[in-house]
Amino acid sequence: MPEVKDWIAKAISDLKSSKKLMTGDDETLDTAAYHTQQTAEKALKAYLFFKQQTVPKTHDLPRLLEYCVKYDSTFKHLQKDAEILTVYVTYARYPDDRFNVERQEVIEAIKMAEKILKFVQTKIEPTGKNPQLTLFDS
Repeated sequence: MPEVKDWIAKAISDLKSSKKLMTGDDETLDTAAYHTQQTAEKALKAYLFFKQQTVPKTHDLPRLLEYCVKYDSTFKHLQKDAEILTVYVTYARYPDDRFNVERQEVIEAIKMAEKILKFVQTKIEPTGKNPQLTLFDS
């Protein structure tokens, strides 16, 4: 069974993947966007796991955030980021002619995903013992 650190490690891996894919050609921007949603999803699920809750099988970030808010109301400030990132799980994953993502949009999505991940890390390891992430420079 995975532990909290495993959820965080996967979230970090998704964030790193997103950053690497974003620096490639425009054909990988949709996949980079997808990994931003995955970063946030795994980070929020890590928090729920940390709170010894059943991790729901959903990709809906606002819904996951609602579960987190039950244990810590400060998660509310992530609502807008969660709403924006949620769309990338479907539109960036499957062919959909309604989805077109620009490089600047992916840069912003990476920043949002990183913000969520870092916030969760402070809740899980408030003493600062969490793995260091560098802010995305654009």
